[in-house]
Amino acid sequence: MTALGIDLGGTKLSFAVFTQKGNIISKQTLALQNRSGPAVGDLINDEIKKILLVHSHIQSIGIAVPGIYYQEKGTVWAPNIKNWDNYPLLEQMQNAITIPISIDSDRACYIMGESWMGNAKNCGHAIYLAVGTGIGAGILVDGKVLRGAQDIAGAVGWMALQQPFDERYTGIGNFEYYASGEGIVRAARELLLKEKNYHTMLAQARTESLTAQDVFAAYEQKDKVANDVFEICIRFWGMAVANLVSLFNPEKIILGGGVFGPAVQFIPAIKNEAAKWAQPISMRHVSIEHSALGADAGLYGAALLAFQKITIPDTHSSSQNVQ
Repeated sequence: MTALGIDLGGTKLSFAVFTQKGNIISKQTLALQNRSGPAVGDLINDEIKKILLVHSHIQSIGIAVPGIYYQEKGTVWAPNIKNWDNYPLLEQMQNAITIPISIDSDRACYIMGESWMGNAKNCGHAIYLAVGTGIGAGILVDGKVLRGAQDIAGAVGWMALQQPFDERYTGIGNFEYYASGEGIVRAARELLLKEKNYHTMLAQARTESLTAQDVFAAYEQKDKVANDVFEICIRFWGMAVANLVSLFNPEKIILGGGVFGPAVQFIPAIKNEAAKWAQPISMRHVSIEHSALGADAGLYGAALLAFQKITIPDTHSSSQNVQ
């Protein structure tokens, strides 16, 4: 038995064919190339049809989408894809594809993937903190993904970790403003503008073209601005982890997304910062780890979604409860 996992991002689309034991048979990634609205759905459908010609034994499809997936309506709110505000993706898919299709948010799929084949195996209580262009969290409670009244649970980029409130936080939240991939760049630009006397690697760069990768590279060269940026980020990451530990008493917090990655080196410092703020008993019992699945976490979670549509996957009992 095989299933197709699909991970849709703001700029790219990944597909992988999985066996029931979690092995990847084939995988491919392609760029969205500025597609928007129905063109993105058409691209997904076209690629699925091509894959089914090669892998005709696929019995179910799971899709991880960025933003919010509204389960009752089958629609997606994806701010990184133009004209995907309450977009009817499930209807479009079902009109073109006859085999079972399941859709969920990428953050839900991240924790599902880790609970199935990653570092959250055998955990009934775990959190995947995804730090990339934005920030979100997949939260597993009693073996079930926490969804909230409007399927928005886990939008932790809006955590309030600093006062007073600033209008700049309105669109993305205080936590995401400073500690996402975009936040790393934003913090570097603000420091460079604030202190004109920095004579460092980043100070010589054009601030408008900075990337998070530039800041990480500068940090490796002991750049003063980059060091100050990551001191800020570690403080925010640690406070966020502390709040999640205190609220949910998880067994594990998995740090993933594009930033973790290179930010894995900061996990010991994040633990130390979190320990200052968190409920102490819960903090002593939580394990804070990096993602075992890396960029494929969403694909694994999407595949698990697909298998759950037709059967229980052949894996550990903890992941069998994920839904």
